[in-house]
Amino acid sequence: MAFPYDRATVEQFRESFPRARWDDERRSWFVPGKTADRRIAHWIDRQTSALDAFADDKGRDAYDFEPIDSQYIEVADDLRVRTPYSRTVIRELRQVPWAHWDETLRLWRVPFRSYEDLRKRWPTIEAAAQRNEPEARRIRRLTLRGSDEERKARMLARERRLRRYPVPSVFPPPLDRPVSTETYGIVLFTDISGELATPDFSSFYPHLTNSLMDFIWASWRLPSLKELVSTWPVRSEPDRRLGWWLPTLAELRSARKLARSRERRRETSSR
Repeated sequence: MAFPYDRATVEQFRESFPRARWDDERRSWFVPGKTADRRIAHWIDRQTSALDAFADDKGRDAYDFEPIDSQYIEVADDLRVRTPYSRTVIRELRQVPWAHWDETLRLWRVPFRSYEDLRKRWPTIEAAAQRNEPEARRIRRLTLRGSDEERKARMLARERRLRRYPVPSVFPPPLDRPVSTETYGIVLFTDISGELATPDFSSFYPHLTNSLMDFIWASWRLPSLKELVSTWPVRSEPDRRLGWWLPTLAELRSARKLARSRERRRETSSR
């Protein structure tokens, strides 16, 4: 089963089908059981009957009465939001009921029934979009040029390019599965060199601070979507003091979304 993302609807679905599991590859929910088809049909009927038949008309009237005047919004049979990439924009739009990303048009589509929710969040969305305009980003870079903040950012970028991470010599991470890290999110370690990592790098890797263990450098790469999908989450709260841990379900979901976006960008650039 698949439906446009809406947090409230997902929560209701999970309550009605606690054994349902999300399939990242098929982008749909799988509900086990011989009576799953009938139960899903009944759930859809309840959801449909709960919707106001005139909700979209009311939302369009609300838009006509108090429209959002912005370069980032277009009006068609629904509301279409196109902004520069921003995590804040994505986070806010995901909170709007029935808003969903249209991969073909490369924009967010919001039905008129969700107009009031969109209007409440619009100041935050528009401000984040304006901050991420190319010219605004260029001005910020010029303003920060030569500052301590810029030097720290450059050093962190240089450290990231080395693709290394300090791990405890007595508790090294596995080399055959993705794991979570404090600095780089979920990665897959490919090699452990044995070279000692000194506490001088604690500004990049906080788990080195005040630790009595010896840390050594390990090489890493970003895992593929296939590797992330085949990774099972840890069932209990992980111990993060080592600087690495087995990923939680929430961490895996976030990493899978990023990996899916990377693969789409590669497919687009190769066309």
